[in-house]
Amino acid sequence: MTVLHENLLNLTPDEAKSRLGVVVAELGQPAYRVAQILRRLWHLPAASFNDMTELPAPLRAELELRFSLPRLAMTARQESKDGTQKFLFRLHDGEAIETVAIPDGGRVTLCISSQAGCALKCAFCATGAMGFSRNLEVHEIAGQVREMRLLDPPVNVTNIVFMGMGEPMMNWKAVDPTLTLLNDPRALGIGARHITISTVGVLPGIVALGQRAEQFRLAISIHAPTDELRQQLMPINTKFPLAEVIEAAKVFDRRVTFEYVMLGGVNDGVEQARELARLARECRAFVNLIPLHPGGGQGFVPTSGNEISRFARLLRDRDVEVAVRKSRGIDIAAACGQLRVERLGRRAPRAAEQNGDVQVA
Repeated sequence: MTVLHENLLNLTPDEAKSRLGVVVAELGQPAYRVAQILRRLWHLPAASFNDMTELPAPLRAELELRFSLPRLAMTARQESKDGTQKFLFRLHDGEAIETVAIPDGGRVTLCISSQAGCALKCAFCATGAMGFSRNLEVHEIAGQVREMRLLDPPVNVTNIVFMGMGEPMMNWKAVDPTLTLLNDPRALGIGARHITISTVGVLPGIVALGQRAEQFRLAISIHAPTDELRQQLMPINTKFPLAEVIEAAKVFDRRVTFEYVMLGGVNDGVEQARELARLARECRAFVNLIPLHPGGGQGFVPTSGNEISRFARLLRDRDVEVAVRKSRGIDIAAACGQLRVERLGRRAPRAAEQNGDVQVA
């Protein structure tokens, strides 16, 4: 008979505290053991129950019988000459996801994945080209941060961006509790303003995020300032047209960032800068211009540095705040999806599963 162990890493701190409280009381252990165990799930994570040496051995053995602490198996780790690190994690079913750690001064931003692959098929995206496999579970998303703390020496993550593989708002059922784990001081304890969720513009997800009390950041992948061009680059524009995405950004109660990948000769013209500036002013958005990562562009060519600077000036001249993102990890193929494709090959795209749809309470 197969014994099912409850996965403590799929639970929020409140859920884990409640579940552990019952078990600790049942075993006749003092109540303070619950806080000790909670601390070792995320804040100072233990690789296994046996590593929780502050607990008595009989309690550790009981926890091992009742619960699980699943790890993500690291199968590749690459470091760029600029300090960027890329990790490939193998999941229990053989799927693989990528995570990228980007140092910048005293900060380390971790770019995490929310799906294995992606169903949205944006024309310039390496992840979209590999197809969709499945949504990640809570422990597989937050576990990417946990694994950084388990490294020797650990990678001290200060910022999180949901800009890895997948569309987070198409996995809101798992992303929602993951945000709690990332932010709660009893778990990973990262400030809400240091956590950014990036979406192509899945409107129910933007609404759901806005309903949370924490000041999580929202980034919207715009990539084209008109429906006609955006439709060519991003098929999701059919379901969530640009005007509706902009309207959602206007009513979101925190400042929004527009993500804009610069595609040479495609979306980097003078008229497109004017149109983008108009949209950004409409919802007081900050614009982040992203140089196309060589090798991740699916046949597109990067806009030159000079042309990106000219495009940025056109936006600033129209009273729009703008930044140009640095290209990082070029020597390790750090465009999202490249390492996974390199190791596992491509697969035929398939539609997202029904349970991946956003459910807004």
